[in-house]
Amino acid sequence: MIIYAVIVLAIAALGGLYLAGHVLRDKLAPWAVSLLHAGLGALGLILLIAALLQGGAPQTVLIGFVILLVAALGGFFLASFHLRKKLPPQVAVVAHAGVGVVGFLIVLSQVV
Repeated sequence: MIIYAVIVLAIAALGGLYLAGHVLRDKLAPWAVSLLHAGLGALGLILLIAALLQGGAPQTVLIGFVILLVAALGGFFLASFHLRKKLPPQVAVVAHAGVGVVGFLIVLSQVV
């Protein structure tokens, strides 16, 4: 289950790079990609929840999951700007990405 979460989260991260590229160039990101990024991120978290509930997942997966939850909260903050058709602070975009990468790498470390 964890490997599937990693795959889904990796695809979400690619979408996030695309979105961040738009915002860092002072452009609004496309809604479709934003929704795909959010949906894949949510699916990745659900898969991690399933893995954690099955038992046997290392403690590091739980740590990575919690960090990814923090990144998700940052994503809601960024989406609030998108809904208002305003650019979010670039520092918030970088922070969201950084927290997400840390969480992803922690979960990934349990797969490789």
